[in-house]
Amino acid sequence: MPAKVLVVDDEPDLKALIRQKFRKKIRQKKIQVFFACNGLEALKILQTEPDIDMVLTDINMPKMDGLTLLTKISEAYPSTKTVILSAYGDLQNIRKAMNYGAFDFLTKPIDFQDLEITTNKTLQHVQQTRDALEKERLAQQAQAELLIHLQQEVTQRQRVEEALRGTQVQLTQFLEAMPVGVFIVDAKGKTYYVNQIARNLICKDIVLEATVEQLPDIYQAYLAGTNQLYPTERQPIMRALRGYKATADDLELHQEDKIVPLEVWATPIFDDQGRMIYAIAAFQDITQRKQAEAERHTLIEELFEVNCNLELALDAESELTDAAKRFVPHEFINFLGHKSIVDVHLGDQVQREMSIMFADIRNFATLSEKMSPKENFDFINDYLSRVGPVIRAHQGFIDKYIGDAVMALFPHTADDALQAAIAMQKQVSFYNWERQQQGDRTITIGIGLHTGSLMLGTIGESERMESTVIADAVNLASRLESLTKTYGASILISGDTLMSLSEMSNYYYRFLGRMQVKGKNILVSVFEVLDTEPTQLQELKWQTKTNFEEAIVLYHQDKFNLALKIFQEVLEINHQDKAAQFYIKRCQQLLESENYDN
Repeated sequence: MPAKVLVVDDEPDLKALIRQKFRKKIRQKKIQVFFACNGLEALKILQTEPDIDMVLTDINMPKMDGLTLLTKISEAYPSTKTVILSAYGDLQNIRKAMNYGAFDFLTKPIDFQDLEITTNKTLQHVQQTRDALEKERLAQQAQAELLIHLQQEVTQRQRVEEALRGTQVQLTQFLEAMPVGVFIVDAKGKTYYVNQIARNLICKDIVLEATVEQLPDIYQAYLAGTNQLYPTERQPIMRALRGYKATADDLELHQEDKIVPLEVWATPIFDDQGRMIYAIAAFQDITQRKQAEAERHTLIEELFEVNCNLELALDAESELTDAAKRFVPHEFINFLGHKSIVDVHLGDQVQREMSIMFADIRNFATLSEKMSPKENFDFINDYLSRVGPVIRAHQGFIDKYIGDAVMALFPHTADDALQAAIAMQKQVSFYNWERQQQGDRTITIGIGLHTGSLMLGTIGESERMESTVIADAVNLASRLESLTKTYGASILISGDTLMSLSEMSNYYYRFLGRMQVKGKNILVSVFEVLDTEPTQLQELKWQTKTNFEEAIVLYHQDKFNLALKIFQEVLEINHQDKAAQFYIKRCQQLLESENYDN
């Protein structure tokens, strides 16, 4: 990797002289040289190239002198070394530079042999310093990893030793503490261990010499509801000895005065080599369960008749709920923590992070003037019937209609909201095609999206209330929608929405600047989504994206002359770019205002 040197001097001939001096190393890619005319340009280069090894800077320069630049480099880039250029007699500035952290200095006019020696010495020092820091970092990392490994090893050894000491006692205590009977046999089917609960359930002396095949006869285990001894091949513990897990709930113990129904679980136990060494069976008395099942069957029959009546009531309630959903979104009720609209109370509220959409038909008032009231309602309902399903299909719901405008909420992801906006624009394009076929005027809609925190709740009074959303985020989404007219955009989104997208590269967008939020002291970044623009217009906006955004940055830096020039170049390429037209007019107004003030 080549060493990086930044030369900062306002003398135009110095750049060519230095390139000539270091031409061989530049060709061999041993060194890479950057040039700046003043301290401000140097800081911009350092921002993009923070790993520059050496800065060679003059002291006396316009905009920012070398001593100021040296101070900023020492603060922000401590591993970068600075060499000062100064007149031979300027000892006072040289002393200041050394006090400010300069690594070395050269006098003017430059002795290029001295320059080469100083450059080699400086770069060698920087490399040695960085190598030492890297070695120290790696050593510290290795020591930390070794310490963690040793701690883990010690902890693991302690756990193993403690486990080995207590395994036998703990296992016995565990088996005795289990709330079920435990019966263990070895690999040959001989009884190995029986806990006290199992002894109490069996009510017989334990025969340690008995094999699995003998267990049903010894302990009087029968097939439930019969006088047949439980089949050996169906015994769960026999199946466990063959390597399978098994369960059964059709086994009964016949005792002198009662029958005890059991539920049994059995599983094999293997050693480290995969050899089966034990089979364990756990069982419990399920008398109460059997009684409960009988009672449950009776209760089901009694409830069946009640259920028939309830179904009629539920049908009526379902009709009411379906009707209510058309006025209050069911999602809104769910967010408030209720299942039905009848549970909603005045003042219910909840705070959530969501994406808010505002969509509005442009110039609707002009379009509406030529329609009768009925035609107005028919048109709006026809339009809303096209865009409403699109919103729901993308996990959103409509909070309210404001005339021809739609306010929708997307509670899951910002991608849902943006994809819905794109799909709505496509749906409107298809709708316009149908209107053209009928001889009607086409329509255009603008959509604004913002992602943020908002309050959902109910407002009003006891006899009349409605659901609503309150938040600055709502006002911002509405403001973005209104800006679509200003910028000639189909879809505008905030910076918060853009940063919330799962993959920004899936969309075409450009930066339109920052806007002041009404009543707030913050600026909000605005982005235009280009995915639904006509193909030619989208290509032109994408082609001029870099220049346009550069001009936006200059505009916000109050460099209106430079911004105006670039905006005019963008407009020459794309005559339809209303955003460029807006900023050209705005720059001209600001420049005229400055001239008037002066």
